Amino acid sequence: MKKYIITVSLVVFFTFPVWMRVGWWIEGKKELKVVIVDKSSLTDQGIEHRSFNWVLYHDRYCKADRTLYSMSNDYYGFYPGKNKHYEIKGLESFSDEKLKELADHSDMTYFTDTYGIYKKDLYGNNYNGDISKLIYGGMSDQDLKFLLLMKSQHKLIMTEYNDIATPTSKEIRNKFEDSFGVRWTGWVGRYFQNLDTTINKGIPIWLVRDYKLQHNNKWPFKKSGIAFVNDNGRVEVLDKNRDLKDEVPYILTNERNQERFQVPEKIKYSYWFDVMLTSHSNDIISVYQIKTNTRGDSILNSMNIPNPFPAVIEHYDKDYKFYYFCGDYCDNSVDMLFTDFLGISNFSPLFYSSNEISERESFFWLYYKPLVSTILHEYYTTINKK
Repeated sequence: MKKYIITVSLVVFFTFPVWMRVGWWIEGKKELKVVIVDKSSLTDQGIEHRSFNWVLYHDRYCKADRTLYSMSNDYYGFYPGKNKHYEIKGLESFSDEKLKELADHSDMTYFTDTYGIYKKDLYGNNYNGDISKLIYGGMSDQDLKFLLLMKSQHKLIMTEYNDIATPTSKEIRNKFEDSFGVRWTGWVGRYFQNLDTTINKGIPIWLVRDYKLQHNNKWPFKKSGIAFVNDNGRVEVLDKNRDLKDEVPYILTNERNQERFQVPEKIKYSYWFDVMLTSHSNDIISVYQIKTNTRGDSILNSMNIPNPFPAVIEHYDKDYKFYYFCGDYCDNSVDMLFTDFLGISNFSPLFYSSNEISERESFFWLYYKPLVSTILHEYYTTINKK
């Protein structure tokens, strides 16, 4: 009997992945016509829209021809080629008539990144981290026209960090803000696990240079911290030892939205974010909280940054359906290998180390994936009822 149980257990163990794969194939495809805009895709790996494609593929959302979305082909924006060549296939080339046609035949849109591509990104040339010339980027007038067409047709709009920041013009940013009831404070921030420039070569040179220009030519940071940069050039840093009770920002979600979106009450967030404000016409799904001490509070107050401040903003009503993710959420190097395994989320702890403070895979598995899956499911259910 014992031998039989062991044999059965081994069979189940080794065939379980097969059944997960079969289960994924058995699930029916769901047609959802999606317009993805990514102006910062430097490789065919599509890092800037990769997380969203993971969800689309795993949840089996398909195009009108019933094929699943391709990460390297099914988006509008910057297309990298071989030997530093590239193509630009953005909405900028669309006439107003063609934009309307696209909106008429689309169910939703997600602007995953409009920061763009700079010469330093494409050509390298021993680039040292300073500012270089823009090749392509920023939200354009045609982008905004398309978003407003989607809004007028009550279709789902998803946007996130840097869609309206530099290099988007102030005029287009203001129109976007007025149209969707949000406002960028001019501040962006990011957690750095190590601010020692002799060790961490990933700290932008311009960040250190501008801070020193504004703070008596000093960069006193040797540990972790949170750097803030304003559109007007001001730079401030919250130091782990001097300003923070907890070194990394956290995203907090109330009980109602935890239940609705299947996200945790609290999760660390260690990448770029923007400090956004919202009107009362919108709801706040989650907030950022930075655990500061008295000195850290005074620095945030001097920057007019509230604490907490929005992490996910929502307007989901009959007039229009809109989300703004106040962070670079879609930019994540999550592995695409397991997209076609049903129930793979149950094994997500295998894909990240919770002891590593700066890792971002847990954010994808525990927050981004359930959040976006729920948004798509709710919307898909709504439009199919109609």
